[in-house]
Amino acid sequence: MDTPTPPDGRLTAFGNQLIDMHTWLREELAALRASLDAGRTGRSRDLRAHCLAFCAALTRHHTGEDETAFPLLAERHPGLRPVLEELRRDHDIVTGILRAIEDLLAGLGSNPAPEEVRRVRGELDGLSALLDSHFLYEEKRIVQALNELDPPGWREGRPAFLRPGY
Repeated sequence: MDTPTPPDGRLTAFGNQLIDMHTWLREELAALRASLDAGRTGRSRDLRAHCLAFCAALTRHHTGEDETAFPLLAERHPGLRPVLEELRRDHDIVTGILRAIEDLLAGLGSNPAPEEVRRVRGELDGLSALLDSHFLYEEKRIVQALNELDPPGWREGRPAFLRPGY
């Protein structure tokens, strides 16, 4: 039996899509960390490509939130402005960690030394801890407000910050 499509054509509210996006990002980061743990670092080019693709997806997600979702939420829910500012500050910290990861990756040789791998792993561990906290806080504080939004431009296609994939 088919699920009827609501009049606006949207089956899943935007806040629920945000949770799905966060789940995807968590899974991708876990896969990246697992590849380091399994010792699959002999091909640093593959490691670099996977890390950079993840970093690009996470950056696209946070940039989209900062440029589209957060301004709209601030306008429609002024009480959320302090929460949104805190989330933006987290985004800035994440950006710094992503830059550190990219710098470490740029310096990896074709067969990275264990110490180089440990440094990358340390940055990924820090990123994972921050993102776990950030995502949970964001989900608790803004999902309901996002679910209430119905911006016309978002109906035609899922906004970039809600689209998984590289």
